[in-house]
Amino acid sequence: MSVMGKLNYFLGLQITKFQHGRFLSQSKYCRELLKKFDMENCKEDATPIVIGCYLDTNEKGANVDQTKHRGLIGSLLYLIASRPNIMFNVCLCARYQANPKESHYMAAKRI
Repeated sequence: MSVMGKLNYFLGLQITKFQHGRFLSQSKYCRELLKKFDMENCKEDATPIVIGCYLDTNEKGANVDQTKHRGLIGSLLYLIASRPNIMFNVCLCARYQANPKESHYMAAKRI
């Protein structure tokens, strides 16, 4: 094996070594995720989901491409590694992968 240098970025995790330990971050992964779903110019929100939001399987509205919705949910599930505060909301949106409506997709994009 050869030495390839310092480990800075591995599997979506940025690794920074300090004198007293290491710091893991997924900020680069978040930026790539925003770029992938055309959300680079979106504005931040204080909460990851609307307070009092009620999602249902029988929502009325336009159907959304399942692969696009599943890709977003999968990316958010990977993001949970460093952001456990969004776990409940991502799992709530993940329930509706079989027949996603526009409201489900918009809730996932808000996260």
